[in-house]
Order: sequence, then structure tokens, then C-alpha cells
Amino acid sequence: MMRAAVWYNNRDVRIEEMPVPEIGPGELLVRVEASGICGSDVMEWYRLNRAPLVLGHEISGKVVEVGEGVRLYKKGDRVAVAHHVPCNTCDYCLNDRHTICDTLRNTNFYPGGFAQYVRLPAINVDRGVFLLPDHVSYEEATFVEPVACVLRGQRLAQMQPGKSVLVIGSGIAGLLHAHLARRMGASLVIATDVNPFRLAAAQRFGALAAIHAGDDVPGEVRRLNQGRLADLVIVCTGAQSANVQALSCVERGGTVLFFAPTDPGVTIPVSINELFFRNDITLTTSYAGSPADYQGALELIGAGAISVQQMITHRLPLEKAGDGFQLVAGGGNSIKVIIEPWK
Repeated sequence: MMRAAVWYNNRDVRIEEMPVPEIGPGELLVRVEASGICGSDVMEWYRLNRAPLVLGHEISGKVVEVGEGVRLYKKGDRVAVAHHVPCNTCDYCLNDRHTICDTLRNTNFYPGGFAQYVRLPAINVDRGVFLLPDHVSYEEATFVEPVACVLRGQRLAQMQPGKSVLVIGSGIAGLLHAHLARRMGASLVIATDVNPFRLAAAQRFGALAAIHAGDDVPGEVRRLNQGRLADLVIVCTGAQSANVQALSCVERGGTVLFFAPTDPGVTIPVSINELFFRNDITLTTSYAGSPADYQGALELIGAGAISVQQMITHRLPLEKAGDGFQLVAGGGNSIKVIIEPWK
């Protein structure tokens, strides 16, 4: 038997016993050493109709059992693991749109990262396992998945050196975007939030200026950017006001990347003439990461190009997983919360 944190809702997370998964040919059993709580884990509207669930997809661990036919991995390997993997052969995948592949949307490991063990199906073993260099800790490896998502988003938004970047929302996704944009050579990175703790964190991780979201954000961006708005605006919060604000902060010819989902039914007004016809604005989105993005993220982390260790504010045992969900759902003075199932 093993222990798992079973999610019923954000205020009801129970530690329950369940059988250790049995593996078959081509599969792996991984002992979970660390698992990050993602902002998407606390989106109740997205998950309540499927509860109870064992969540957790930002995981790292050690291979403890190897199924028949597996040649690339062995017992004792330290790994980061992708929960969703693409087919690599459909039209979406062949056009670098792996994250809208039907296979990616229907694959997962079992039962979830907030458990002591997970079973990796053969398709995940084939294209969703990444060996960790000795110097990359299990904690750091929990960032492979979120960094992969950020890396993909900035690539799709055509982030390039010399661009000015505004990040709206300074939770963990916003901080990673600000940090990566700065490391990618952005000429100016500005971040917003309503939380003073997160505004201070944004400046520690790459933002040259941090603005309260209730202030005159477009005016402040112009003041800081020689009279221009931002070349790239990245929205990392689902708040409707933030998504509307983004449209008033992007420079002619610029791009808005909507990186965070909203609540169901949220819409924003879009002027075809002002945004598109006259000003050539690009609105785009990004979801998840491909295997190549995971590998790129691991290489960035391994090279020390992204300082993820400093973003961890809380490390909790499995028994405190409910507290972790409350920390992430409430924001407050937390950035990255990690669950360690064996502590």
C-alpha cells in the first residue's frame, strides 16, 4: 500500500491509502520524491465534477521498477516525467502544435503526483521521461514542466532579444516568464500584481520595474519605455480586468500572449479596427509543453540559466498537502509550494 493526497476540493484534501500501482510491459514505476502544486491544481471549476482525484503533474522521482521491454531506463534512474505526451504523427504534431494533439489530451500517469508512487504508461515512457543530471535536485526538477510551458509560450509569441515585455500577474507563471524574458535578452521587463510580496519577488527574478495592477499601467509602461507600450504582453492571471488591461498595454505591431485560463464564460471586448486593422496586434495563446520543450527546460535548469531553487517558498510533507492547496489558492506570501511524499 501507499499514501496519496486525494483532492475533493481546495478545502478538503484527505490522506488515503491505496494500492501501489502494478506495471506492465513497457511501463515504469516511479517513486515520487517531489511534486509541485500548480495554479491549475486549485481551479475548482475545472475539476470538481471529476473529484475525488489524486492531482499533481510537476513531478520528479526515482525509477523503482522497470517493465518488460524497457531499454532506455533502469532501476535507480533519477527522472522528471511528463504527464501528457503527444502522438508525434498527427497534423498538429507535424506542425509543432503538439499541445493540441488528441493523444496529449488523453494521456496521463497514474494516479497523480501527490502520491508516493506513480505508474508511467508505455507511451509516457517512450516520450515523456527525462533523465536528471546529478547536479539537478528533485526540487529543481519539479520546475521542468512549468518552465517547459513558459518556454513554449514565449517561442509561440516570438519573444526575441531587445523586446520590451510586460508580465501581468506575478504568481509562479508570471515570475518564470519575467525571469526567462530577462535571460532571453529583453530590453525591459515590467511586472504587475496586486500583492506586494509578489511585486517584490518579480523584481528579484528579473523585472526592472513592478507596478501595482490598480495603477495606470499603460501610463507607467510608457514612462519606463521611452514613450512606447510593450512589444510583448504576457497575461498570467485569469482575471477579466487583467485581460482587458493587456489590450491597452501593447505597442503597435506587438503581441499579447494569454497564458492563463479564465473562469468559464469570461469574454473581453476586442475592437477589430483598433487592434488588428489599424495597429497590427497579434493575440495568441499557449497551453502546456511538448517533449522538446521539456528537454529544453531541463537544459536551462541544469545550466543554471533559470534560478528556480530560489522560487521555492514552502516544502511540505504529504500530510500537509491540504495546507499547500490553501497556500496556492490564497496567493499570499507563497510562490512555489512543493509536496515531498516521503518526508
